[in-house]
Amino acid sequence: MSQKLSSQVPDHETLFPRWLRDRLAVIPVVYRQQKMMYCNDTHTCENRIVSLEQPHVRPIQRGKRPNPTEFGQKLHLSVVDGYTYPEQTSWSNFNEGCDLQAAVEDDFRKFGCYPSAVLADRIYQTRRNKMFCTQLGIQLSGPPSGRRKASETDTKIRRQIYQDACERNVVEGRNGIAKRRFGLHRLFSKLDETAKTEAALIILAMIASLRLVHWLALFFRSVLSFSRDVSQTP
Repeated sequence: MSQKLSSQVPDHETLFPRWLRDRLAVIPVVYRQQKMMYCNDTHTCENRIVSLEQPHVRPIQRGKRPNPTEFGQKLHLSVVDGYTYPEQTSWSNFNEGCDLQAAVEDDFRKFGCYPSAVLADRIYQTRRNKMFCTQLGIQLSGPPSGRRKASETDTKIRRQIYQDACERNVVEGRNGIAKRRFGLHRLFSKLDETAKTEAALIILAMIASLRLVHWLALFFRSVLSFSRDVSQTP
């Protein structure tokens, strides 16, 4: 397309703005994809482009009503002691369960030790991840794999699973806070890197906000303790 355009319009780089040149380069790719799907009587193709402005965006099949298909960034987040950390971001659909081992190793790199427990969704509770966590002495949420110990009863296992699910609600709550309070669901940047940077800055703002709350709580606790000491002084 660029060679044909250069032969027809020699000075197109100076006549056309950058956004128009980028869009003209995407149009032939969209045409080939649509033609391939039409000739093969299908509705899917590899790396399907759904936007001329954002050719990096891919449709993500979530299967949720009323919109089973979603578009946008898919963020893989982890929460450690209340602080949110981005593990992976992508415009394509990916299996989060394959990232658990990398997230645990990254946690060791950041904090110098492995976590004592990983409270993860069911998609993370694969045999491979369970074996990985068992080797490192990490408790992975969900029913244990292998032969049950004599001390483990059905009631005890169900109670542990319920407790892990309650504690894991913090992660879901962080997602809601990021969207509702910090505007993570209102990212209108067109470029790939700009949108990812904007999402990272929102997570940074969440960390700074939580840190500020902890500092204020420590400050007022110190003030109250000092005022009690002064009032008790004869």
